[in-house]
Amino acid sequence: MLIATWNVNSIRTRLDHVKSWLKAIKPDVLCIQETKVDNPLFPKNEFEDIGYEVRFFGQKAYNGVAIISKLPIDDVRTGFCGELKDDSETDIFEAQKRIISALINNIRIINVYVPNGSALGTEKYHYKLKWLKYLKRYIDLIENRGEPICLLGDFNIALESKDIHSPERLTGGIMASELERSELKGIINNRLQDVFRLFEQDTNHWSWWDYRSGAWDRDKGWRIDHIYLSEELVENTKSCLIDKNTRGLIKPSDHAPVLVDINWPPLEEESSEIEFLEY
Repeated sequence: MLIATWNVNSIRTRLDHVKSWLKAIKPDVLCIQETKVDNPLFPKNEFEDIGYEVRFFGQKAYNGVAIISKLPIDDVRTGFCGELKDDSETDIFEAQKRIISALINNIRIINVYVPNGSALGTEKYHYKLKWLKYLKRYIDLIENRGEPICLLGDFNIALESKDIHSPERLTGGIMASELERSELKGIINNRLQDVFRLFEQDTNHWSWWDYRSGAWDRDKGWRIDHIYLSEELVENTKSCLIDKNTRGLIKPSDHAPVLVDINWPPLEEESSEIEFLEY
């Protein structure tokens, strides 16, 4: 089962890129962030025409998340209120469409677009920290139900120094502050694993390159797009890769897809290796 996450930075702007990538890579599930489109205008027919179901939770011009799947999508839950139904304080988060989850092949797939936070000490930064606290409560409930968890998306956090191109300069700033990292580690809490790091321990593996300052040409990136899996999925994971090819396209998203290949449901025979093609 091939599952991917990709911040597409506007699905209507990047529609041809995403469709070409789906046709080339053929993932079972693609979770996208920053769709930047209201639900009625999401181009779902474009994906249905190539064999994918779509569920989305969007808003005009900002944010927005969606799940695109070859497999049946069940029990879709949008926003924090989709899980934390009895918590009236979730209302403060509902204006920003940042989280959607569903059961696919008996895996609870949770697609998130974590707030950026703007700058340390700002109102947006404190909003980000509070959002992360609610994400922990959200995951707690799912864990209590015993569902296998695949938590993935754009976290806007470099969890370790080796996830940043210039850690000596950038550590402690936005997306690399102690408080942000602490909140994310609290969510993981020994129950989920950063699956990319099971296969690659070195630095210089980025998923996001700023449009500014020639970051792509100079390969000055960050690894802020993550996939976290619960134990039963980790035990059956074959590989996890970042597909940098998409960042080199004309008018690309500033993020690249991250993919995990899981032998699920567990079978004796192994699925084929991920192949990155030209598209």
